[in-house]
Amino acid sequence: MSLSTVKTRALCGVDSPLVRVETHLSNGLPSFTIVGLPEAAVRESRERVRCALVNSGFEFPMRRVTVNLAPADLPKEGGRFDLAIAIGVLVASGQLSPSSVSDCEFVSELALGGACCAVKGVLPSLAVADSTAHKIYVANEDARYRQLLNSEKIIGVHDLLELVQHLREPQSYPLKAEPVEGKLDDAQSKCIANLSEVVGQYSAKHALEVAAAGGHNLLFYGPPGTGKSMLASRITSILPKLSKTQAMEVASLYTLTQVPRLESDWYEPPFRAPHHSSSAVALVGGGARPKPGEVSLSHRGVLFLDELPEFSRHTLEMLREPLETGEISIARAQQQLTLPARFQLIAAMNPCPCGYLGHPSVSCTDSPQQIEQYRRKLSGPFLDRIDMHVEVPFQSARVTLRTNRKEESSEQILARVERSRELQYQRQGTLNGDLKGEALMQICALTTEQNDWLMSTIDALALSSRAAHRIMRLARTLADCSGESRISQGHLAQALRYRPIQRPAD
Repeated sequence: MSLSTVKTRALCGVDSPLVRVETHLSNGLPSFTIVGLPEAAVRESRERVRCALVNSGFEFPMRRVTVNLAPADLPKEGGRFDLAIAIGVLVASGQLSPSSVSDCEFVSELALGGACCAVKGVLPSLAVADSTAHKIYVANEDARYRQLLNSEKIIGVHDLLELVQHLREPQSYPLKAEPVEGKLDDAQSKCIANLSEVVGQYSAKHALEVAAAGGHNLLFYGPPGTGKSMLASRITSILPKLSKTQAMEVASLYTLTQVPRLESDWYEPPFRAPHHSSSAVALVGGGARPKPGEVSLSHRGVLFLDELPEFSRHTLEMLREPLETGEISIARAQQQLTLPARFQLIAAMNPCPCGYLGHPSVSCTDSPQQIEQYRRKLSGPFLDRIDMHVEVPFQSARVTLRTNRKEESSEQILARVERSRELQYQRQGTLNGDLKGEALMQICALTTEQNDWLMSTIDALALSSRAAHRIMRLARTLADCSGESRISQGHLAQALRYRPIQRPAD
């Protein structure tokens, strides 16, 4: 048969559309042509496939070989099509039966010797293929994701020869998944810093617990050395593990980058802490070939921005869209990409450039103009999207170094956070911090007296409608943490105290 069709998958963000690899052999001068909008790396597949076939002991046809990657209008990049092209050549040249590949997909790069190599962004392809009746063959390194998908349709192969032998005689050359040693969700958690290591700062700890329970954004501010970063870095110790669906979302994003994520971390909420010198592209994603930034790598987890005013204002303003919508859109001349970015923002900052404004014993050395310039990096609309503004005050070394009081552990706080989240999921199917529209007004319903008081307070403080909604969401979480079914006046007042009253000018 001089014409064959083999299935594989392309990569478009976190989507993985089906691609048909059509191979045709015709008479004429020997040549090898790939069409269908391939990029440079795909065009280079010709030499990789030719060498892999020959070095694996197969015959490369001395005819005119034309490979079409359909649909032609779908951009294609990387070496993920190598294995499918090689199989297509073997089928078209009669070295492999068409029926043996009819229900299969192939996603792998080939080395010159025929070895199968891992490719970027394989998990979206595996997830989509798993929802079909197709088996999907990938490199052994990529087959580890079968543990996350719990699928027998994902088959790892070492090299091209091993795969062809299996396709020819599956009974004589079986390819089976290696047994998984234990379940990932039952694996022991790695050692995570514990909140019991933070002495004192009980108001800040309570705020961190509330933020974790409702998925609220949080800003710590205070003098240097008061424990702001220490508190923020321990929030993952009081966050529940990811569900299987959430873990797949996160792992899919990480497979699009060169950022490693171990199997033991798959069910742990991601924690990203970029340096304040990071560019806007590093933070939100992009580039000539768009890839996820820190906001997407912290999806379903925490994005921690230490020394918040040291980030450029332009970079921080880029966070406004994902903070509101939970996704980020990246537009380029040849491609538009929308990636998930539903993260929880935790930030920390000093009250002034020197850090000692309001310190009980150290005088601030900054002028009012310096303080104003420092704070102007944070716009009102950006701060409006942060639900909780919490002061972490100076406390003496006598308090910090005392050893006679046992601090509450992360495990104890986590138990309360899990109870609160379970209540929210049972009631509305999402966290309070994600409530919107009619669901927000229904779940966070206020009495007439409470509504009148809230509206008059908001008018007096010149707060926005967005701030009002965030106050209601936070009050709902405070009520859940207290075990109360309805929002009280005290919950509203406490939620309001977390709002910044003096906002910097835009």
